[in-house]
Amino acid sequence: MKCKQNLFLFILFFFSLTLCAQEKQKRIEINTRKLSMIFTVDNSNRIIYQYFGKKIEAPNSTFFNRGFVGQPDSQEDLAPLMYPSYGGRYYLNPALKLTHDDGVLTTDLIYAGSDSKIIDSNRKETIIKLKDRLYPIYLDVCFISYLKEDVITQSVKITSQERKTLKVENIASSYLPVHAESYYLTHFNGTWAHEMQQEEEKLKHGIKVIESKKGVRTAQAQSPSFLLSLNHMSQEDYGEVYGGTLAWTGNFNLSFEVDESDRLNIVTGMNPFASTFSLSKGESIKTPEMIWTYSDKGRGQISRNLHDWGRQYGLAGGDKLRPIILNSWEGAYHNFDEKIITDMIDDAANFGVEMFVLDDGWFGNKYPRNSDAAGLGDWQTNTKKLPRGLPYLAEYAIKKGLKFGLWIEPEMVNPDSELAKKHPEWIVQSGKREILPMRNQWALDLSNPKVQDFVYETFDQVVSQSPYITYIKWDANRHLDNVGSTYLAKDKQSHFWYEYVNGLYKVYERIRAKYPNIEIQLCSSGGGRLDYGAMKYHNEVWASDNTNALDRIFIQYGTNLFFPAMATASHVSTSPNHQTGMMLPLKFRFDVAMSGRLGMELQPKDILGEEYNVAKKSIEDYKLIRPIVQFGDLYRLVSPYNGTDWASQMYVAKDKKESVLFAYSLNYHGRTTFFETRLKGLNPEKNYKIIELNKKSGKSSFPNEGEVFTGDYLLKIGIRLNITDAFASSVLLISEL
Repeated sequence: MKCKQNLFLFILFFFSLTLCAQEKQKRIEINTRKLSMIFTVDNSNRIIYQYFGKKIEAPNSTFFNRGFVGQPDSQEDLAPLMYPSYGGRYYLNPALKLTHDDGVLTTDLIYAGSDSKIIDSNRKETIIKLKDRLYPIYLDVCFISYLKEDVITQSVKITSQERKTLKVENIASSYLPVHAESYYLTHFNGTWAHEMQQEEEKLKHGIKVIESKKGVRTAQAQSPSFLLSLNHMSQEDYGEVYGGTLAWTGNFNLSFEVDESDRLNIVTGMNPFASTFSLSKGESIKTPEMIWTYSDKGRGQISRNLHDWGRQYGLAGGDKLRPIILNSWEGAYHNFDEKIITDMIDDAANFGVEMFVLDDGWFGNKYPRNSDAAGLGDWQTNTKKLPRGLPYLAEYAIKKGLKFGLWIEPEMVNPDSELAKKHPEWIVQSGKREILPMRNQWALDLSNPKVQDFVYETFDQVVSQSPYITYIKWDANRHLDNVGSTYLAKDKQSHFWYEYVNGLYKVYERIRAKYPNIEIQLCSSGGGRLDYGAMKYHNEVWASDNTNALDRIFIQYGTNLFFPAMATASHVSTSPNHQTGMMLPLKFRFDVAMSGRLGMELQPKDILGEEYNVAKKSIEDYKLIRPIVQFGDLYRLVSPYNGTDWASQMYVAKDKKESVLFAYSLNYHGRTTFFETRLKGLNPEKNYKIIELNKKSGKSSFPNEGEVFTGDYLLKIGIRLNITDAFASSVLLISEL
């Protein structure tokens, strides 16, 4: 008995010593309104990743070493470091891998200090400094916390002071360790016309990698955005969920490793594939930002956090309403003249459209742009098609009460173009290997400052032709292969992927410095550049070239998990649809498009009879609800992925005085079924009146239209709609009395 007492006292004494030691350790906290990210410095001067999640309110909470307790080796062996490098006893996929000039492959990072500063009333920057124990290698790990939006971004800068070359073989933007009973990853795949298709899977031991090596259109097949749910599949309104999205327009790598201690280790950043950096003394490179948020109330709050952050920090002009657009592409393609375009402008004005955008085909003379086979790179107005030029069309649109915009693709060139003949050295190429065409075009080498100048000057020359050109659709219709640069030195060819993207960003920066108010749409064969690295220079994204409304419900569901509706251009096109051949009611097409930034992508003359009135009324109704859709909070009610063949969502104004509900039937449901859902986001103590917009033949799908309900009733009991037919739909305006 005495032995047991002595053992207990010894354990208690050891525990108290450990507690005292831990209390003396330096602690670094990064907080938002509802979130905490916490690190501590251990006795070996390493920084331990202690916590990221719901805010820790107790200011003096004690944290213990979170190593692999119970192993015969030191419990510090597998302690989750803030930024793990390859070296020591670290066995997992590292965030950093270096090779020194003396051949040493390992790195041992220790704490070297930290600084913080208040950027403004909502943002705080914290920089944690690391250095190698033996080599003059320095890292700044930069966090920016956004108080109101509950978002934390992380990036890393590495600087070498070694006398000879340092090889940086992998440098991630962030590392996040998570420990739970199980992990469910929601990620997205796609292809042209089928972007952002959701998949969810349970992670098991080993490594799950999501990556892109395309260079351009890097988000087309895989997305740099994901959700991670703990202990069960992700739910809309409950459960712990992490949301992450990498702000990078180039190759990316997201690694999810469940290790031998059942901990999940997430490493995110640029793809290290063929991208070793050679740093000379004094040189640095910086990673893109990883954007993090967390919710203990399901994935819905993840979206609302990111939407609020996106409107404020992730989009150009996120505080301005987006206009209703008619784009010429599916209505005219390359085959138009001045009369066709002015007629489309006339018709757009009659419908109540606010902007006309002239798409591909307006340029090239020696090599006229009459198809995608020629002219790309020669940005002179085609005088045969448009004898009075772009200024005439822009002024014509203004006189009709519309703004005017244009399509460009300045990063690319057709082999049949004056530019390709004049500057073959500007084309991405790998030595003497064949330059592979895709969509009849090559890519220009944006790692070259002269090419950057050309792209900037192209934009400048195009928009400066008329003060009435106030919108640009910026496209990029191929990815990169057989990469190489005639500009980069032969020992720096592996820098290409990094330098190309940063060259693009330099162009964007110059454009935005001169044209801060011009609207720019982000397009890359549709949604191939769906990331916040590019989005911050753009007002909106063309989520897909697929304008079929049924497909758009799924595409926009995935897109709007991370990006706000105001940034999602959604256009009504003709029936049968040009991409899928599907025939859908015009009301259904409008009701889907109205859930994003409404536009039209067709020949207006094709809308006749009663459909003309449907289109005109839908545009009027959208103007009524536009502030709610573009600035409101998104609440998803029914997922199109849940197998019921219904989908529904609603947007709620910040003051909860108005909201708009969208509901869609994706298939035939039979006479005895009906759509029923509880509403979300309303004030339970207020009364609300419900009216239906854009009603079919004047008949409401909501039997109780015009009646008044308490918010409490709508939240707890909900509504029923008669939308059982295939491709029936309903849009309800819910207004506080």
